[in-house]
Order: sequence, then C-alpha cells, then structure tokens
Amino acid sequence: MAVAPVDAAVVWTAVGQVALLVAALVAVHAPLGAYMARVYSSPRHLRVERLGYRVARVDPDAEQTWSTYLFSLLGFSMASLLVLYGLGRLQEHLPLNLGFTGLDPAGAWNSAVSFVTNTNWQWYSGEAAAGHLLQMAGFAVQSFVSAAVGMSVAIALVRGFTRSGTDARIGNFWSDLTRSVVRILLPMAFVAAVVLVANGVIQSFSPHTAVETLSGGTQHVLGGPVASQEAIKELGTNGGGFFNANSAHPLENPNPFTNLFEIFLLLVVPFTLPRTFGLLVGDRRQGWAILGAMAGLFAVALTLATWSELAGPGAAPQAAGGAMEGKETRFGLAASALFATATTGTSTGAVNAMHDSLTAPAGGVVMFNMLLGEIAPGGVGAGLYGMLVLAVVAVFVAGLMVGRTPEYLGKKIGRQEITLVALYVLTTPAVVLVGTALSVVLPDGLAGQQESGPHGLSEVLYAFASAGNNNGSAFAGLSVGTPFYNTLLGLAMLVGRFVPIALVLALAGRLASQRAVPASAGTLPTHQPLFVGLLATVALVVVGLTFVPVLSLGPVVESLS
Repeated sequence: MAVAPVDAAVVWTAVGQVALLVAALVAVHAPLGAYMARVYSSPRHLRVERLGYRVARVDPDAEQTWSTYLFSLLGFSMASLLVLYGLGRLQEHLPLNLGFTGLDPAGAWNSAVSFVTNTNWQWYSGEAAAGHLLQMAGFAVQSFVSAAVGMSVAIALVRGFTRSGTDARIGNFWSDLTRSVVRILLPMAFVAAVVLVANGVIQSFSPHTAVETLSGGTQHVLGGPVASQEAIKELGTNGGGFFNANSAHPLENPNPFTNLFEIFLLLVVPFTLPRTFGLLVGDRRQGWAILGAMAGLFAVALTLATWSELAGPGAAPQAAGGAMEGKETRFGLAASALFATATTGTSTGAVNAMHDSLTAPAGGVVMFNMLLGEIAPGGVGAGLYGMLVLAVVAVFVAGLMVGRTPEYLGKKIGRQEITLVALYVLTTPAVVLVGTALSVVLPDGLAGQQESGPHGLSEVLYAFASAGNNNGSAFAGLSVGTPFYNTLLGLAMLVGRFVPIALVLALAGRLASQRAVPASAGTLPTHQPLFVGLLATVALVVVGLTFVPVLSLGPVVESLS
C-alpha cells in the first residue's frame, strides 16, 4: 500500500492554520464565557424581551419544574415543525418563491424536522428547490431558535447542579430561549454576516439570473440572502447550506480567510460554554476540566484526519501529493480536514469538501466524531450537556472502583440518576443501528445505495449517524430524496434530538431537588488532569466502542482493502 510523502510546507501551513484558529478561540474564551454567564444569571429583562413575553403571554420569572420546562420546549418545537412544514408545502403560493413549487409531503416533513432539531440535513439542492422566503423565514429562523433550544437545555442542566432542594425547578424555558437568541446569537450573527459580506459572500434578494457568456452559452448567476444564513448556519452549529455545495460553494465560502472564519464560528460557542459552566457552578476549574476533555478528543481526531488526507494511501494520492479528489483547491487538504473534523466534532454538518471523497481512515474519523455523540466540543449547548452526562458516568465508574457513593459537584449519583444517564447513552446507538439495519435489508433502502460492499455500508451508516446525532452532513453517494429515507431519517432526527433532551431535563430536575453534599476527603476531585483523562476514556469506551462492530464492517474494512 503506497503512502504519499507529506510535503513539509503543507504541514507547516496546516500547523499555522490551527495556531491562528486556537489563538482566536483563546482570545474570546474568557470574555464571551463570562458574558454568557451574566446573560443566564441576570434578573433583568431587556425591553424588547418584555415585549415578546407580553405578546406570547408568558411570565419569564416563573420558575418551571423539569417536566413543565420540557413540555414548553416540546410545544414550541412542535409548533415550529408545523409552521415550517406549511411553508415548505405552500411555497409556490408565497412571495419570493423564485418559481419553485412546494415540497412533496415526505420532503417537507424531512426538512421541517431537520431544521427544528438543529440537524439541517438536506435531501434537496438549495438553489433548485427553496425560494428566498423559505430560506429566510423558515430555515434561517429555525437555525436561530433550534440552537437556542440546545443552549437552554445545557443551562437548565447546569442549574440542576447549582441548585439545592428546589422541588425540581430548573429555570424558565421561555426566558432561556429568548436570551439565547436576543443577547447571544443575534448580535454575534449580525457581526459575522457583516464580515462575510465584506469578504465576498453575497447578500441580496436577486433571483437566479440567466446571462449569456462570451462563448455564447448560458450561465445562471445565483443570488439570495446568503451571508445572513451562512453566519447562523455556522454559529448555531446548524449546517444547512444555501446552495447544494454548502461551504464548498464560492458564494458561501469565497476564500481561505472566510473558510477559517467559518470554522471559528462553528467552534466558538461550544468551546466557550465550559467557561460559562465553570462560572455558573462557582468553580472555574470544573469548566477547564470539561474543556480539556473536549480539546483533547478534538486534537486527536484532527491529527488523524489530517495525516490520513495528506498521506492518503494509493497511487493517485501519491502522484497528486495528497487525496485531492472532492476537495477545493482554494482551501487545500489541511483546511478541508480541519473543516471536516470541526463540523463533525460539533453538530454543524456544513462541509467545504465532499466527505464521500475523504480517504477511508479520514472518513472513519469524521464518522466516529458523530458516533461519539458530538461532544468534542459538540453543538451549541448539546456538546456541554452531553459531556456533563458523561462526567456523571465517569464519577460513577470511579465510585465503583473505590467503593464510595459517587458525587459530582456536590450531588450524589444514585440509581435513578444513573438510570437516566444510561438511557441517554443508549438512545443514539439504538437510533443509528436500527435505522442502518433497516436500510441495508429493506428493498427501498437498498435501492438508494450507489455503492456496494463496505463503502455502501459506510454511506448508510454515515446518514443515520448524521441524523441520529443531529449533525446534518452527508457522505454522499446515497440517494436520500425518497419517501423511504425522508421518512426514516426524519424519525431518527426526532428521536435523536428530543429523547436525550427529555432525559437531560429529568436528570436536571433530580439533581436540583437534592440537597448539596459538602466535599470530603473521599470526594473524587473532578478538576484535575486525572479526571480529564478518565472522562475522555469513558467517552471513548462507553460510547465509542458501541459502534466498533459496524465500523469494522465499513470504514475499517475499506481502509485495510
């Protein structure tokens, strides 16, 4: 098996990009983390927020139990799903539709579920199926509020740790949702959109205009409110592209600067929320521990993916100096590997290269990032609460080793708590593996596969890993625009989003109702490097090893062949 020699200049370019990205993330980490902590702990409501509360007739100061919080969240999400479904079905009767017809029932269902669950999986080509109104009033709006839902759940779980004997009261969903949108996501997205427009991303209401080229042919010049959607697509770890090529399209991602800036946007909130967590629990070291585990897992994945792409096996990569098929020459292999790792390490799903064209080991890495639960650093909110759930598992395992009742942040982890955690850990594997199994045995599922053998299995597994973990990226090669896949993947997105959220909120309620237990000499320190290593190991062993059998039949076999 020939391995391409890695050019030293390319390696230094890769290192330089990562160094710039890390420097930018470090620069905003403390101020942004502190700002978000103030947002969620402040007793004040902005005037525009109060107006929204009056219109919606909700009391933002009314504390909710975990079940009321959950019902508010589910009610809001289901109403959003119905509105978005209606926009998709009725598109041809709406303004700014660009002449596009309404989406078919299965397609409208899949798209509505996709954007409401923060998955943003797209079975359609954006420039050929969605008008400007559907993109703006439907998809872009849901990109804001679905991200805010994840952030609200994370903060509710943090309150579970910080509160003591509160009768399972964990805050107010409507207040958390509104603050996440108005005070965090909207201002940041506005600044990001301005930066993108200044660097070549389009922002207009122009239709797709046909023009004659100098050679006498016809070319369609695309238009639309792209920059505004691109900003929240990355910032909210959503991933739905305005165009079919997503962030590989020059009108969404024109140059290497915008490429690195978009990677920064999709990482900044997930990597900063641990700082917010540390401040809210009154111990910054706890936040550093969570961040350390996230960063360690991310660094390993990035190293493996980059090495695999730069030294891809085979004669073609050896001749080309790397596995360039399916990659943008504007960015190169290192930037493509960085983007792929970041987008699957979070729940973003945006792509600047075709993941189906990744080398087999790199494809396995990005798939494993999703199967791990997207906790390194994960989606906005979802990454933090996913890692905190695994922290509970880690202290439980440590407690079994030393024969003590496990405690985390002053709360005892008993039978009921660990039952909720176990169900959380098992939900996504059940969704992914059952969906994959049905698709590789049923005729409608087999009909959508472009490839046979290990790569065909990888395509199907990647689709359900993406849907079940609310990522949204695709391996390509799998024809998913069919009633079978639109329906089944939509169900996978719903279960993969809301069942874990329900379990996390139930856990938050259990923790909030407990009395805090003071630390003793036997309490496991959860802020030291030993716990960081234990947490990362638990993530790899408890979650990752669940998928080893199916991975061995897909990307592993393909790598060895």
